Amino acid sequence: MEITLTDTNVLTVWLNRTDKRNALSFAMMDQLVWLAQTLATWRDVRAVIIGGRGASFCAGIDLADLNQSKHLPMLALEFIKPTASRFQRVCLCWRDLPMPVIAVTHGHCLGAGLQLALACDIRLSAPNCQFAIMEAKWGLVPDMGLTQSALGVVRADVLKELAMTARVFDATAAQDYGIITHISDDPMRDAHALAAELATRSPDAVLASKRVVNAMYAQSANVLHQEKIWQLKLLIGNNRRLALKKAKDHAVKFLPRQFS
Repeated sequence: MEITLTDTNVLTVWLNRTDKRNALSFAMMDQLVWLAQTLATWRDVRAVIIGGRGASFCAGIDLADLNQSKHLPMLALEFIKPTASRFQRVCLCWRDLPMPVIAVTHGHCLGAGLQLALACDIRLSAPNCQFAIMEAKWGLVPDMGLTQSALGVVRADVLKELAMTARVFDATAAQDYGIITHISDDPMRDAHALAAELATRSPDAVLASKRVVNAMYAQSANVLHQEKIWQLKLLIGNNRRLALKKAKDHAVKFLPRQFS
């Protein structure tokens, strides 16, 4: 992770694991949560921009990290504890910040990357960006606060289709779905221009606008808990390991549905 601060108090957060297309490792998630918690106390920051170095914004969660057996006890604890999980916090912490947060996407914005972008207030994308709610490909369910961040942004039927199919779609479709706000040939430039415009307004009025709109789509903690419970079921279920195999061999067949 890398951060830069302009003389107009606009802070840019760069995801910077270019060799992994900025896939989110556990260490990276902890850094992002720590930064957001720190930013919540910085009253002079007028806007935050999140972008990715290299060829992609974020290609999702780092599966090599996620699938390590040594992490299983930690994963179980995250899913059963009553508060938001580590995976939910890394996205929703940006939604909770007292200043506007703008996501700038390019290359790939997949899985965890898309859930991170959705938790931002505004999303600008390069035309070449590829998007997907990718979790179903790996036998998983989106569990990083999608029930909060997508509410009021994406229609329920569209969200179900994208989550069930794990289909990859382009920036034009993403804009049609409501997932991104604007397509730009230079989204980082336009994000800074937007941040500069926001900085001409009262920071308290900007904060109030963010809070009241978010309140329109607030969900109970039980909804976030459902994300965690279903992910835990899938992780220990019979079809999860088959999904991993099917990603490499389309001939693999799933077992009958295990859960009801």
